[in-house]
Amino acid sequence: MDLWNSKTRWVQEREGKPAEELYDRAGIYAEFAKVICISLGYFHEVEGERSFRLTSLSGHDEKGIFQSLTALLKKFFRERDALLCAHNGKEFDFPFLARRYIINGLKLPEVMDLAGKKPWEVQHLDTMDLWKFGDYKHYTSIDLLTYCLGIPSPKDDITGADVARVYYEEEDLPRITEYCEKDVISIAQVMLRFKGLELLSEKEIIRL
Repeated sequence: MDLWNSKTRWVQEREGKPAEELYDRAGIYAEFAKVICISLGYFHEVEGERSFRLTSLSGHDEKGIFQSLTALLKKFFRERDALLCAHNGKEFDFPFLARRYIINGLKLPEVMDLAGKKPWEVQHLDTMDLWKFGDYKHYTSIDLLTYCLGIPSPKDDITGADVARVYYEEEDLPRITEYCEKDVISIAQVMLRFKGLELLSEKEIIRL
């Protein structure tokens, strides 16, 4: 309780709430969170036919999820020259996952280990950075960006704020997995919009 109180003190002061009323936000702090689902996807093209391959690693064993992720990333980046992409990934997703890796006593995957790397050696791409166009003070959520670009919102069922409740109270991990997959698809669609290409159709999305 003392550590949680210390971690959230600035939020308490800003919102005038005691620490115990902020427990529902624990999931955004890597020190107090638990990873239960990671969804990933990549574009694939054979003889001019494109598809988007989508997979999810989910379950109650956080360490097992990370071990599976490490194996998947190692194989993927060994076979391809690619970038790890997320919306606000540089500020949240990538450092959050890296911290949870360390907390679980695991070695970081090469693509997530930034120690000693020069900026141009980091294989990370952030769609929010792309949308800023150099305006470093600008923030746009993925649901607002998808709305502006005419892309179906990934938040049409639940949002990140609902995940803890759906997991601990409703015990509905498949619903959370579906939410994560929608998020990944929306980022793929945003990248296509940035490039002036047609959006993915449902038949082009292949769940592995």
